[in-house]
Amino acid sequence: MDKKRILGIHYKAILMLCTFIIWGGVTINAQTKNRLATPSPEQILWQQMEQTMFICLDPCTWEGIEQGNHTYPIEKINPSKLDVNQWLDAAEASGAKMVLFVAKHSSGFCWWNTETTDYGIRNTAYKNGKGDVLKELSDACWQRGIKLGIYVYPGDLTWGAYLGGAGRTKDPAKQEGYNKVLRQQWEEVLSRYGEATEIWFDGNCIIPIDDIKEKYAPNAIVFGSSMANIRWVGNERGYAPYPAWNTVKKEDGGTGSATAAHSDPNGDMWMPLEVNTTLKDHYWFWSPENEKHLKSLDQLVENYYKSVGRGGVFLLNSAPDTSGLIPAADMKLYQQLGDEIRRRFSQSIKETSGKGKTVELDLGKVTEIDHVITMEDIAFGERVRKYTLEGSKDGNTWFEIVKGISVGHKRIDKFKPVKVRKIRFCANEYAASPVIKKLAVYMVGDKKNYDRLKSDKDDFGYSWEAGQSKEYIDLVEVGKASGFAETTNERQFTVDLSKIIDRPGQYELFVANKVNGTTNKPSEAALMLEGVETPGFCKIDRVFGRMELNISAHPTMNENSIKVIFNLADKVQDEKVFLRKVIFN
Repeated sequence: MDKKRILGIHYKAILMLCTFIIWGGVTINAQTKNRLATPSPEQILWQQMEQTMFICLDPCTWEGIEQGNHTYPIEKINPSKLDVNQWLDAAEASGAKMVLFVAKHSSGFCWWNTETTDYGIRNTAYKNGKGDVLKELSDACWQRGIKLGIYVYPGDLTWGAYLGGAGRTKDPAKQEGYNKVLRQQWEEVLSRYGEATEIWFDGNCIIPIDDIKEKYAPNAIVFGSSMANIRWVGNERGYAPYPAWNTVKKEDGGTGSATAAHSDPNGDMWMPLEVNTTLKDHYWFWSPENEKHLKSLDQLVENYYKSVGRGGVFLLNSAPDTSGLIPAADMKLYQQLGDEIRRRFSQSIKETSGKGKTVELDLGKVTEIDHVITMEDIAFGERVRKYTLEGSKDGNTWFEIVKGISVGHKRIDKFKPVKVRKIRFCANEYAASPVIKKLAVYMVGDKKNYDRLKSDKDDFGYSWEAGQSKEYIDLVEVGKASGFAETTNERQFTVDLSKIIDRPGQYELFVANKVNGTTNKPSEAALMLEGVETPGFCKIDRVFGRMELNISAHPTMNENSIKVIFNLADKVQDEKVFLRKVIFN
């Protein structure tokens, strides 16, 4: 029996043991279990990591851009100081339990010694073409007990598999050939470097990889594609919405492009949120210019509260420079972030667990607190729908500290300091009897004025009382609709958004005489990326007459790279075309 087979058996045994421990001693009513979606053991372990780290290195690091364009001679690429252990130092310092390595980005450059292309590490000056960065990283992760995730971009510039196209080639005649290449690339990275914890299909993937994944990484968590069992939050700001439900409808989850917008507390598929963001606003790859845009520690702490604190997994980026090292300023910020999180939450004042509508914690004496962490035992599903945290100084008279909606894996409630001897968690609405894995109190001493005593505000002052809400930013009046009409069909319109959409995210395009006016509803709409119709990323909201766009890849802003072609139900009169970004707070 080979080593990988042995490791696979051990891994499954560990998962079974974890499941037994998580479920320990609690009997689930069969009817309740069937009604609520529940996570797999792999999903539970993934959510328990809470923090992970991207590692983004590509020829575009040398080109000084975000999407590689083959302008830099790869034979000159030589990150001579590259030290994978320094990368893992950064991950450990920040609190990340897994690194997700971008082994191939959209340019098609491969950081492992592949047989599929000449555009890769074996044709660089790095270690005279004998290097294999994925192997170096895999070996170091194994030695240090850090999990490894692998990212291979579904597209590839060398094949004309265009940006955001989920693996589609511009030239249909090349599709079959590229399918074979991508499948071989995934077989190489999954079979040679140990079992991956997570695999990433950025922006979905139409090329079938299911059999390869099942053979070499059956336990891997999957981002994107029809195999996906986690989903993108829908922005790269580092914020999950609140409430942040873990479930979706299977019809949405199966598309491979579900986001937080598809969250449904009554969904029949467990699909938690991965919340990714950059260390530099808003750049994934290193350049001398990008280094000037480092986020502040306060911004990163806010990202932590709005990702981990809302039950998601926080995926923070790292970007080695052309020497192969993560810059010193970045390393310092990772350390500061990890230190601050540990200072706040490594040790609670006191904690407990319990079952049922109410869980009470006696602190033994009157104590000042300003944070409560609540965790459901998600092995039983997400049961809490609304809750109140209450405090008491004498154990008899209770007052409201804060209200909330979803809990899930973890909910961090922050509020102005209060003095209590007891606190209690009260589930006001629930789908089944709550199972609270952890109820813990802290005194962090954060003096920032997040007015959490108002029940209609979240940790950072945004309204949430009505539940997850759409909000809009960056409104642009694109132009008069008549100016976009096709000459051969007065009801068909083509709008080029390439110079307007500068970041991934979710957008709405609509035609109206004013922003809040009645829309001229589209009857058909298609998203064109790099001149190719790309299904699955444009949907018509039939109620409000808006075209919902899901832009998953970092835009190049090149002319005609993002266009929308649509037909309108009614003849255009004096309406305008508007575009706005959608956020879910």
